[in-house]
Amino acid sequence: MQNDFKDMKKDIKTDTAPAAIGPYSQGVVLGNLVFTSGQLPIDPRTSQIESEDIKAQTRQSLENVKAVLESGGASLATVVKTTCFLADLSDFAAFNEVYTDYFGLNGVPARSCVEAARLPRDARVEIEAVAYVEAPGCESKRMMRE
Repeated sequence: MQNDFKDMKKDIKTDTAPAAIGPYSQGVVLGNLVFTSGQLPIDPRTSQIESEDIKAQTRQSLENVKAVLESGGASLATVVKTTCFLADLSDFAAFNEVYTDYFGLNGVPARSCVEAARLPRDARVEIEAVAYVEAPGCESKRMMRE
């Protein structure tokens, strides 16, 4: 049974998102689902947090989430749930402005957003996501129905 699970689970590794900074995967594909690890606002080219600004950090975290999702065969359009961690909930409104740029206002994923006492590397935001991987051809069929 355990070997079957290992065969079904595929670890995601991509250079378009920051490497894991601990003993975990950037993300995992299991069946038709992609689970990202929490994505800090680390620029994958420099391995650094380039800005203290919450909007810039949110944008970078979401770009990292997007990169992991796409590497696993999903996209922001197929995200069903996000979990967001803010170092300070007073950043909530500014965070939401950028989050809305990526997910819009209609058909948005379910979400939890909590304040964390401290995030790795003293980041102001960390975001993880669960997304659905569409079977080949489903997207074009959906677009034809719309």
